[in-house]
Amino acid sequence: MEAEKSKEELMLALIREIASCKKCGLWKSRKNPVPGEGSLYAEVMFVGEAPGYNEDLQGRPFVGAAGKLLDKLIEERLGLQRRDVYIANVIKCRPPKNRDPLPEEIAKCTPFLDRQVEIISPRIIVTLGRHSARYILGKAGISFRSIEEVRGREFTVKFATLYKMFSVHVIPTYHPAAALYKPNLVEPLERDFDLVRELLKSLGD
Repeated sequence: MEAEKSKEELMLALIREIASCKKCGLWKSRKNPVPGEGSLYAEVMFVGEAPGYNEDLQGRPFVGAAGKLLDKLIEERLGLQRRDVYIANVIKCRPPKNRDPLPEEIAKCTPFLDRQVEIISPRIIVTLGRHSARYILGKAGISFRSIEEVRGREFTVKFATLYKMFSVHVIPTYHPAAALYKPNLVEPLERDFDLVRELLKSLGD
């Protein structure tokens, strides 16, 4: 990270770059890019999959029903507010009809996410769903077939950038949208957030 520039300057420049990005075809159908939002000094960063309908309209991550559940978990399980964390997605534009992001779209867009992680330097990243878990854990050579194989576990992932190398604790869990469709996932999702809270507490001791 360029030492002479503040986090705010770096993120603003990145957001402008995302807004003008045409590296894949998603810019053609999006209404708004959704770069991410929250504290640039957050200790916890959440990484989802891709913007949905409401996110595309507002240009903000997790503002629909899944976002309300995420906000509730952040407040009730972590004792934090949305403004205390940083929330982003693997890709920054909504795929048509909310389809899964394609591998080439992920490849084109994830350098933006890497730069966000570099700027924020969170202590913990919580991946929401299989796509974000697959990308983040892939940096440590960790692969899986089903999110159940890795959710609720703690991993350490090293991020290497042009300016520094640092390690981040990663806890994969379900995407909140999955819990809306399958209520039996709410309890394990809550347990995973409890694990995040305990890890955050131990890092602060």
